[in-house]
Amino acid sequence: MENTSYIALSRQTALWRQMDVVANNIANMNTPAYKGEHMLFAEYLARSRSADSAFPDTLSYTTDFGTFRDVDRGPMEATANPLDVAINGEGYFEIETDVGRHYTRNGRFMLDNDGMVVTSQGHPVLTTQGTPVFIAPNEKEISIARDGSISTETGPVGRLRVVTFDDEQAMRRVQAGLYDAQDQEPRDVEGVSLEQGTIEGSNVQPVVEMTRLIDVHRAYETIQKLIESEGERQRTAIKTLSGVNQS
Repeated sequence: MENTSYIALSRQTALWRQMDVVANNIANMNTPAYKGEHMLFAEYLARSRSADSAFPDTLSYTTDFGTFRDVDRGPMEATANPLDVAINGEGYFEIETDVGRHYTRNGRFMLDNDGMVVTSQGHPVLTTQGTPVFIAPNEKEISIARDGSISTETGPVGRLRVVTFDDEQAMRRVQAGLYDAQDQEPRDVEGVSLEQGTIEGSNVQPVVEMTRLIDVHRAYETIQKLIESEGERQRTAIKTLSGVNQS
């Protein structure tokens, strides 16, 4: 008699996690280069313990076994800021952090007090030589070519490194738009195409995600009512079978 409740609970638990994922997508719909995430569901089949026939009943449970990231490029947004850079195609910028090298598509860069090109969290942006980029105090005209080459009015400064990986889904999101490659070796992207004065927006579609959130919430409420109804049915059945007077 409890099988119905267990099956409904498995679906409700999966919906609760899906609601968290959708809500996080909505919260980051204005975050530069944010990639939306989606749940992965599967059907888990289990043999009913109460079945004693030659062909026991099979119970179907819902299980969520992870998420996948939508790696499609977000919309390009012109900013006219010379240190805003968008990747037009595949790839990630290489960033040096206190715990090692991480990767990001968020090209909203700035200069720190030492003239080093850094992320909004202060992490150095690296060149193809594996070194930070420095702009001298007297250099005002910063130019970033499509291939990532950086120059000023006094000459070349360096070239931004843009890399990719064999399995982007295996990359783990850590913080502030940064990804951990999870022991994967980066490969330089051939034919890099960068756009200066542009930021890649989030690829989350607000209307789609809001609609999905409403659908998930309605499904959750429906299953909650089913669980409550099933609980009442079981209590009524127990009273009836035990001969308890319900008056």
